Amino acid sequence: MMSKRVNIADVAHAAGVSAQTVSRALNNKGEIRPETRDRILAIVDHLGYRPNTLARGLVTQKTATLGLVVPDIANPFFSEVTRGAEEAAHRAGYSLLLCNAHEDPVREVEALYTLEAQRVDGIVLCSSRLSEETFCTLMARLPTVVLVNRESSEGDLKSVRVDDEAGALCATRHLLRSGRRSIAFLAGPPASQGGQRRAQGYQLALSEAGVPGDPALTVACAPQLESGYSTAQQILTNHPEVDALLCYNDLVAVGALQACAALGRRVPEDVAVVGFDDILLAGLVTPPLTTLRSDKRGLGAEAVRLLLRKLAGCTDDCENVVLQPELIVRASAPAGPEQEETLHGPLEAIHHRRPRGDN
Repeated sequence: MMSKRVNIADVAHAAGVSAQTVSRALNNKGEIRPETRDRILAIVDHLGYRPNTLARGLVTQKTATLGLVVPDIANPFFSEVTRGAEEAAHRAGYSLLLCNAHEDPVREVEALYTLEAQRVDGIVLCSSRLSEETFCTLMARLPTVVLVNRESSEGDLKSVRVDDEAGALCATRHLLRSGRRSIAFLAGPPASQGGQRRAQGYQLALSEAGVPGDPALTVACAPQLESGYSTAQQILTNHPEVDALLCYNDLVAVGALQACAALGRRVPEDVAVVGFDDILLAGLVTPPLTTLRSDKRGLGAEAVRLLLRKLAGCTDDCENVVLQPELIVRASAPAGPEQEETLHGPLEAIHHRRPRGDN
């Protein structure tokens, strides 16, 4: 037989006070003697009472719950973003509801509707794959939203993102300075703003070096290992002159390493490979992966902190946040002999570059 759920009336009866007094003790509000509050809280712990957050939300119009939507929780990048977001929410006294979109825009829309139905106080939306039209329609009806790795001029939407353009510019310059001249870009999902910004950084570095850009060497791909493998195979087969692969993320880059091995192309002797994110796997593969390190937990934590500031009615401290990536040089794309002495100066300049148009 199931035990009866303890309610506030049970606590009030055990403490010999009114339900209103119990509520004041739980919320630390109203005039109540400290010894009475301590006695009530001890009874709450003893009985295992937990407030009904749904009922409380109907009264306060708040649920102390935030929503988080990620494209793919199996991707270690988003696992770390989630961890940072959850830790920040917990410290602020909020629960976090996680929704996984499985890299499917339809599932992403369903997740957002679910969070709206759950009456969450606010939502962190990571790397949205929605079209601009669908995105704008949804943003007009949802509660307070903060974006991760996407920007929008809709309403008062704020974002936290990595400086993707600076990262790709830095990585492509590194490849060029190490002697690579035919650099292909595995560009990620077409709807990804991060991928679009990385393409801009890649193209800018080629232009600076006077290297003609070949549109055939920029190929969209899903942000997963399998797509990295098939896309890299396609590029290296159709363009055997390619001597470097800049990849949308580390999962794509690991797939590219496998494609090079399958085709008998040595890394880094024949083809250099660079990833993005510096997930744990990047340092464990053979050869270890050169990549752009981003503060993944920081993205999630900053997004939640920004969301909470917006919920509190912030004014001047609600600004977009841009985190700078850091080039981590490993064996898959080492520095050239002449580059070793000059590597740190130029990269440091990129690391501190202020992106154009950001607050």
